[in-house]
Amino acid sequence: MGCFGCFAPEAEEGDEDHKPSKPDDSSGADARRKVAPDVANGYAHSFTFKDLLVATGYFNEANFIGEGGFGKVYKGKINGQMVAVKQLAQDGVQGRNEFLVEVLMLTVLNHPNLVSLVGFCVQGDERLLVYEYMPFGSLESHLFDVPLGKKPLDWNTRVRIAVGVAEGLSYLHNVADPPVIYRDMKAANILLGEDFSPKLSDFGLAKVGPVGDRTHVSTRVMGTYGYCAPDYVVSGKLTMKSDIYSFGVLLLELITGRRIYDASRPKPEQSLLTWSRPFLHDKRKFYRLADPALLGCYPSSALNQLVVISIMCLQDQAHVRPIIADVVIGLNHVASQPYAPERPPVAISSPANSRSPQFVRTPSRRRSGRRTSQYA
Repeated sequence: MGCFGCFAPEAEEGDEDHKPSKPDDSSGADARRKVAPDVANGYAHSFTFKDLLVATGYFNEANFIGEGGFGKVYKGKINGQMVAVKQLAQDGVQGRNEFLVEVLMLTVLNHPNLVSLVGFCVQGDERLLVYEYMPFGSLESHLFDVPLGKKPLDWNTRVRIAVGVAEGLSYLHNVADPPVIYRDMKAANILLGEDFSPKLSDFGLAKVGPVGDRTHVSTRVMGTYGYCAPDYVVSGKLTMKSDIYSFGVLLLELITGRRIYDASRPKPEQSLLTWSRPFLHDKRKFYRLADPALLGCYPSSALNQLVVISIMCLQDQAHVRPIIADVVIGLNHVASQPYAPERPPVAISSPANSRSPQFVRTPSRRRSGRRTSQYA
């Protein structure tokens, strides 16, 4: 497939990447020339800054969506299409290198579970990215601190999101050529469509994976606290299995409805991994991990299987973690066991007295590990 001919090979493992990146002082024209070879294929459009000013109502606060390490994000409309416009903050955590990486990545990667890049803007000091608009926002906004009156994610939706994220990651690891290490898996970077279909976004930290006889990519440790694999944090050696660990953290968040780190909780519960460890080590306590917001509405066997997949992904030793293809198989098996709520009682008019409804009880049966009665 040879997608990334535009990426220059790294000279030596560990030499350049362990040093802080030098600021990119190239002009807007230079940056545009760097991007041009890929954009010429028609995958992304080059916008002027004025185009995006008009599209967002001059970055009107009413169109403000959110803010991250890159900068602020606004919704807008271009040629009748709703878009999300991300503007690089001049003093942001992520800089021009990350901007360029994201443009290069998203102009050649294409999968239903990856966000689509509509275009970009490089004009003077301005750097902006234009994405397809995801109306349901991020997974983070639906999973954590759900306000009263807002329906929490149900079990089947959480599993469907997990499957979609894993399939997007599988595309990066197994289909992209050379493979891509995402490196920034977290709930805030999972965007949701109208049917809660998930898409990976924010590729500024992505790295081209090892090829040939190389086993890893040596690089500065970057990512979000709690999501980074311990072996990567210690050694700076980035592998596909680094993404697997981060995905295991995301799975645990989907199961529990808790953030990887939450300073608002009592100290023993602030770290999700620390709080969950006693339950992860005892199958009889797996049910204690389930998000209380689910109200017990999940299949017990599927919950147990999802917890086991998370445990496998969260192994401290990278070589013990599964490959993403096996994770997808496991998650599809979990998805094949959806939660189906019991049907409510059905009133049947009695022939003897049409005004007196009666309920006909069918034999009780087990569902999701709990003994319940079903009416028909």
